[in-house]
Amino acid sequence: MKLKVSNTHEGYCNNSPTPKRGYPAVLSIAGSDSSGGAGIQADIKTFSALGVYGATAITAITAQNTRGVHSQIAITPQMVHDQIIAVVEDIHPTIIKIGMLANADVANIVADTLTRYNIPIILDPVMVSSSGHRLLSTEAQEVVKQRLLPMAMLVTPNIPEMNSLTHMPLSTPAEKLEAARHLLSLGAKTILLKGGHEEGDTKNDILYRNSPKGIEAIDFSTPTITTRNTHGTGCTLSSAIAAYMARGSSLEDAVREAKIYLFEAILAGADISIGHGIGPVNHLFNPQQMQIYEE
Repeated sequence: MKLKVSNTHEGYCNNSPTPKRGYPAVLSIAGSDSSGGAGIQADIKTFSALGVYGATAITAITAQNTRGVHSQIAITPQMVHDQIIAVVEDIHPTIIKIGMLANADVANIVADTLTRYNIPIILDPVMVSSSGHRLLSTEAQEVVKQRLLPMAMLVTPNIPEMNSLTHMPLSTPAEKLEAARHLLSLGAKTILLKGGHEEGDTKNDILYRNSPKGIEAIDFSTPTITTRNTHGTGCTLSSAIAAYMARGSSLEDAVREAKIYLFEAILAGADISIGHGIGPVNHLFNPQQMQIYEE
């Protein structure tokens, strides 16, 4: 179905049995963050801020705040399956974003369920929280690597996650390229290696993808912002990419637009005090109206 953007109410017929207009929708499959800065909560804030409709399938519940994760519990695989089916078969999301998966049973049911559908997937391989708490079991990590990674249109690991997935050094551009080559050989279609953990005046993310001339590497750089408020930046970036793609951007353009959004969200919340640890970004620094599409 070819859609066009419309921001007016003209032409709507109240007695029409089925509205001919709708919102671009994204499904987030991820864990809940009780402090509201990361996970499902960050995803919904990001979707809303960028004018797309967000639906969720919660994989785990965490008790956490800006200082760290106190405890977590995984949702049953059957309930995760049921949430995905309920959303996909009614809301029909354009893009699916996957975040925290908790354990192997949850990771496997997500893979099993999503094989039924042909919906582009953005995989954020969340493994460890900002405070250092492990959010993904080692067994689940292998499921992510073997089953979900080949299903994803885009995989968005940070440096520690890339190291866990490849067991390869990542200190130099050449080493990063070889690690990306390894993941691409395992079935990954495109990789966005996030450089937020690295020191320096800029934060440099690199998009790797195969091309007729070999592996193509595209840099996306933003100035480093001095702040401790970086909780949920990885969740926010992957959700922003999903939102922009749901709005019609190409993958490369969506990454570029998402990087700008995240930079501005960090900047807007850089000097705000929420909690006593690693605070969140300001997701709603400039909220956009919901995008409305019609046939």
